[in-house]
Amino acid sequence: MLPENDLNIVTKEMGREPNLVEQGCFLNLWSEHCSYRSSAPLLKTFTTTGDRVIIGPGDDAAIIRFGNGWALAVGMESHNHPSYVDPYNGAATGVGGIVRDIISMGARPIALMDPLYFGPLDNPKNLYLFEHIIEGIAGYGNCIGVPVVRGEALFDESYSGNPLVNVVCVGLAREENIVTACAQKAGNKLVLMGSTTGRDGLGGASFASRDLSESSEAEDRPSIQIGDPFTEKLVIEATLEAIGKGYVKSCRDLGAAGLAGASSEMASKGNLGMNIIADNVILRETGMTPYEILIAESQERMLLEVEPQNVQAVLDIAEKYDLNGSMIGELTEELTYTVEFKGEVVADIPIKELTEGAPTFERPSEAPAPRDIGDKPDIPADLKQTVLDLLSSHNVASKKWIYRQYDHEVQLRTVAKPGDDAGILRIDGNEGIALSCGCNPKHTLLDPYQGGKGTVTENAMNLAVKGAYGIALVDCLNFGNPERPDIYWQFKQAILGLGDAARELSIPVVGGNVSLYNESEEFKTAIAPTPSIGLVGYVEDVTMAPSGLFMNEGDTIFLVGITKDELGGSEYYNIIGKENDGNAPQPPENTTKIIDTLIDLAKSGKLTASHDVALGGIAASICEMCENYGADVDLSNVGESLRADDILFSESYARALVVTSEPDVVTDLLKDVPYAVIGTVSGKTLDIRIGDSNIQLTPDEIKEARDSLMALMME
Repeated sequence: MLPENDLNIVTKEMGREPNLVEQGCFLNLWSEHCSYRSSAPLLKTFTTTGDRVIIGPGDDAAIIRFGNGWALAVGMESHNHPSYVDPYNGAATGVGGIVRDIISMGARPIALMDPLYFGPLDNPKNLYLFEHIIEGIAGYGNCIGVPVVRGEALFDESYSGNPLVNVVCVGLAREENIVTACAQKAGNKLVLMGSTTGRDGLGGASFASRDLSESSEAEDRPSIQIGDPFTEKLVIEATLEAIGKGYVKSCRDLGAAGLAGASSEMASKGNLGMNIIADNVILRETGMTPYEILIAESQERMLLEVEPQNVQAVLDIAEKYDLNGSMIGELTEELTYTVEFKGEVVADIPIKELTEGAPTFERPSEAPAPRDIGDKPDIPADLKQTVLDLLSSHNVASKKWIYRQYDHEVQLRTVAKPGDDAGILRIDGNEGIALSCGCNPKHTLLDPYQGGKGTVTENAMNLAVKGAYGIALVDCLNFGNPERPDIYWQFKQAILGLGDAARELSIPVVGGNVSLYNESEEFKTAIAPTPSIGLVGYVEDVTMAPSGLFMNEGDTIFLVGITKDELGGSEYYNIIGKENDGNAPQPPENTTKIIDTLIDLAKSGKLTASHDVALGGIAASICEMCENYGADVDLSNVGESLRADDILFSESYARALVVTSEPDVVTDLLKDVPYAVIGTVSGKTLDIRIGDSNIQLTPDEIKEARDSLMALMME
């Protein structure tokens, strides 16, 4: 079962060859998914500490100080391979897993975000995956009462055969109720609470650490967990009640590697051993072997460390919520992981070797040959049609069909809903948080380092236009096979870029997930490098956040930031068939100053609207703001020596549109950053002048183009 090299290492450490149960434990805990074998050295380059960081990477979720005794739990996970094999259950259990990570810290989940990446929807299989993944997220999140407040859906051929399902969850707790996955004391008991244990999800961690083959749907289906959101809701309430009453000394969700992973990691973190009595695990299937009991990734299960005198009280709480509960083990002084089954010891492993012994390393990396940026295409003769084609592309089009399936207002904290630059939630009085997620894989493909930096920049800009500054970042690093030097080079450069940008903006990277081997044998391709992130920001007063739409006729429109000849990786180049040409965008040196200025502007109360400029460039951003009113815009003074298509469609970073009824005041506030006055809000029609061109778009034309994804899904 174990690869030969790993088997030799384990055999040498144990002084004997491990039996099949022990090999199963090592196979899963030493998998790429659990042990970060190819990534651990690179992840150490992140800055993970800060004034607000209470618990950083290494636990089920990070804990960030909010203020007034409140703390935020933040986590991010992927469920990519399962969502290809079984899109509904794969996506649903991805939500369930990250929610339990938050619960295990003693926090109540209050928000979800879902950055998603699919192959083009003109492929029936991709359309099927898209529809059922959305359905799975909605079905689970809505049932457990956690709002999905922000997301992303991007489409690219590289995701055909390997969609990406990344999920961010944020929870809220009082600081005094925080628990960790670090076991506290030998002699304390382990209570397993929640659903029964079955054969679903067997070997899920090892399954997530290899690429997908054409036969994956049939042969890998046993590796897919089956979710039950109604049980999850009961697990939320029961776990938080047990923690609130002080019964729980440490806690861990049963996720990757099942009971073997949760129990051994919990004990090891506390420098303790563990004895598991596998017979005490309540099963839903007969004849399960010790290997299956330990490795199964059945959902909706929590592992609690409880003092002996409180075991019955915790079991009573489980019974109150109609959940299964049993005492299945004990913490020990001896640093071994032992498992008993039917009176026999079926596993006896040095616990540190199991949880910390997997070899980690930097793999060989090789930069590709310098890329030919190609000749610039002719400027389209019909710029108006080009703008409409851009708005109709599924990457730029409104994602209303997706987020209208999500309950985004449950819990009554949501201030800014999906579809805006950032989700905003009220936490304490008018203080709140802003949330953004995602990345631009096309930029990262052309320049992984600058794409990694741009990922942080873009998400920070989404917060800034709402008056929020970043306080914590979690990541989901989705890449192909790290054994390929070109893929590992992408991976390394993107991590370095992401880390550098986070440091420049003083945002700690507090946790996340690495998902490698995202390749499809069927399509003979690796995914575009996708360093997706979730960014949490602090909002001093949620009532001051500007709208993302034009609100008043006569308001002045400013463009903040510099537009450059950076069409590489743009959606414009995508729709005209020049995907890998052009200069890739690079965040400017004054990014931090621009972000700080935008935050001050939003907090000043002088803006009636603000909107980040990103995918689709200025053309897309202006059109997205024209829901209530049109505008009269002149872009002739944007960018020196730039062509019309550069100005309209460049996706240069650190730019925003800000709108005000008090232009003199805003001009003064913008004195330290580059800006241009580009027009006024007026009427219903959007008129854009640029050089000798005049583009006029009616509200109906904009709406029809932006609703293309909705129209497709309603056919």
